Amino acid sequence: MKIGVDLDGVVFDSEKLFRVYAELYDILELKRNSIRENREVRFQERYNWTPEEVNDFYEKYQEIIVRNANFMPGAKEVLKMLKNDGHQIVVITARGSVHKENINISKDIFKKANMEIFDDYFWGVEKKDEICVREKIDLMIEDSNKRCRDISNAGIRTIYLKDAPNFDMEENKNLKVLYNWGEVYRYIKKLNENRA
Repeated sequence: MKIGVDLDGVVFDSEKLFRVYAELYDILELKRNSIRENREVRFQERYNWTPEEVNDFYEKYQEIIVRNANFMPGAKEVLKMLKNDGHQIVVITARGSVHKENINISKDIFKKANMEIFDDYFWGVEKKDEICVREKIDLMIEDSNKRCRDISNAGIRTIYLKDAPNFDMEENKNLKVLYNWGEVYRYIKKLNENRA
């Protein structure tokens, strides 16, 4: 199977760090409560910030967050198991769309963690559904409810990896809601058995 994986909030816990730093930025620097929708994964949609405030926050904290994010529990182990099971694993991420240096930072993190297991990388991707269709991805693992909907609506089987306050989503034949990498492995193993 050809498996696509998002990075932020799927492989790395960077979404949690973004949430922490965004809260502190809102409270300490902006001195207000600007939350408009706490279930949003992306801070750009979570807060009622001006474009200048979004840019200021991103400029101050994005590199700190990317460098200090940890792997999600089980992500390294399960990704290596999937690779050893014969799956192709492709990174499809928005990371690097604004700051290109995040690409090299990410590759360095993978190298230091002995995680150079990916068959291909697509950096700075906003329309992941189009990449998934073009690259013939069999299964995409994503944490954005909007992107999960877009990808599953394009006919690609999608795992909505839900780890933080976020929107609920109804499952369908192309969409499965899971909560950790152990569940991801069990689900993919069962899919493979059913395909055999």
